[in-house]
Amino acid sequence: MKLSRRSFLGVSTSLALAPQLAWGRPDEIAWHDVRDWGIEGKGWTETQRYFDRFPPNAEKSVPAPVWDLSRHSAGMLVRFETDAPAVHARWKLLKAALAIPHMPATGVSGLDLYARDEQGRDRWLAVAKPTQQQMELKLVDKVDPLPGGKRRLYTLYLPLYNGTESLEIGVDGKASFEGVAPRKEKPIVFYGTSILHGACASRPGMAFPAILGRRFNRPTINLGFSGNGRMEAEVGALLAELDPWLYAIDCLPNMSAEQVAERAEPLVRQLRKARPQTPILLVEDRTFTSAPFLKGTRDAHAARRAALRAGFDRLTAGGVQGLGYLEGESLLGDDGEGATDGSHPNDLGMVRYADAYEKAIRTLVR
Repeated sequence: MKLSRRSFLGVSTSLALAPQLAWGRPDEIAWHDVRDWGIEGKGWTETQRYFDRFPPNAEKSVPAPVWDLSRHSAGMLVRFETDAPAVHARWKLLKAALAIPHMPATGVSGLDLYARDEQGRDRWLAVAKPTQQQMELKLVDKVDPLPGGKRRLYTLYLPLYNGTESLEIGVDGKASFEGVAPRKEKPIVFYGTSILHGACASRPGMAFPAILGRRFNRPTINLGFSGNGRMEAEVGALLAELDPWLYAIDCLPNMSAEQVAERAEPLVRQLRKARPQTPILLVEDRTFTSAPFLKGTRDAHAARRAALRAGFDRLTAGGVQGLGYLEGESLLGDDGEGATDGSHPNDLGMVRYADAYEKAIRTLVR
């Protein structure tokens, strides 16, 4: 795939990042718009903005906050190959607010670069530290060359809690570069709340759906919506349009026990009608790390989980096949160290989430 080269336009950059920007003469950089070969992690190709997560018709059907959050680029990534020793990026964000009080700008609005090593593993390499709404910087320099001048495969994760307006990758104009089209394998589709959305990963590649994408070497679609993800039938109808390898439904943190009892079974039946063979994993809410001290919190966890378990039991007793169940008690571990604010996983918590999910998925999909 041959891509057009774009010359450096001389956009102003942040002084705080000046040490990362010493890349030589501006006209030596060739810029490649990621839209030329496509990003991975979109469930629908036709969207109002290229980096939206929902199709245009969703604006009139889903709750307004869900639609607004669907403009975030959570779960999206782009892959490319190059033999260049340095990789640059320039991107524009939807919102000027780069961080939130309990989550850094690197996770909310940053880019996260992974590189394929000689053993075939995608390993972390660099993270962008945004300081303004429109950024341009060198992500990494002096990357070890591969034997024989081969191109190295890179994966770049997009911002979790901000929208992406544009994104270009820059390399030395004399280097070899090729965009890698999105993979064709069926994706894992995740539907849930702020935890699934990515709060509070320090960088996009540490959100647990991204971790699982690397572990299963499979595309993922992140439909996490902060403060939402309440199993609405309108969202279920959109999920049913997709044809995934597996659905993971992780909505309990933002639902009451009554809502779970009312909506969980209909959502599963809605998905099962559209996708008779697709495995569906139902996930309980994580235990707040402060729960050992708060009886009300423990009682709320117990009520939500009892409602979900009862629904699961009725579904399986009624002959619904291909269902899995993941308990929530140990999703964050048992030492109280896995959360940023008692609720949202820190990076340690994200890894623990991924460990629990991986085991449940491998049990469900053999």
